[in-house]
Amino acid sequence: MRNFFMALLTVLSLSACGLAETAATGATAASSAAEQAKQGQQTEQRVQQQVEAAKQVAADKLKSADDGSSQ
Repeated sequence: MRNFFMALLTVLSLSACGLAETAATGATAASSAAEQAKQGQQTEQRVQQQVEAAKQVAADKLKSADDGSSQ
């Protein structure tokens, strides 16, 4: 009977380690996914700013060309 309880205790303690490791791995993966999402949003904002800047440059060039041709 004592051997049974020792074996049970060993199995439970080993399975608990596996559960803790699985939980830690899941938490790490979730943290990584959240960081990737944050970086993706930052990249999207930078690209949007670059597009807006390019549009402004094109508009300025068009206006400059129109001003030059109307003189």
